[in-house]
Amino acid sequence: MEPEMFHSGLFYVMAIWGAVTVVLILLLIYRGQLANREGDQIFLARGEDNMAAEQRTIVARIDALTRPIKVLYVVSGVLLVAVVAVWLETSWAQR
Repeated sequence: MEPEMFHSGLFYVMAIWGAVTVVLILLLIYRGQLANREGDQIFLARGEDNMAAEQRTIVARIDALTRPIKVLYVVSGVLLVAVVAVWLETSWAQR
């Protein structure tokens, strides 16, 4: 890496974008694992209320992840645009 890259801010914007994107990917993987455990349709006997409660808990967790995932999508996109903007500004300033 070039030493100028650290001073231009590009490295820091890329590092923040990378961290946000890694968190986003981890949340997507976690939500996918939860979705695999959640059944679309279950037929339960009266004695299996604990399975129904477990399914409700899983669905609640999946629903709770929806908003943070959407926010991280937007933040990751904005940071990606910022990376491109800083890179273009840095490359134009060196000419």
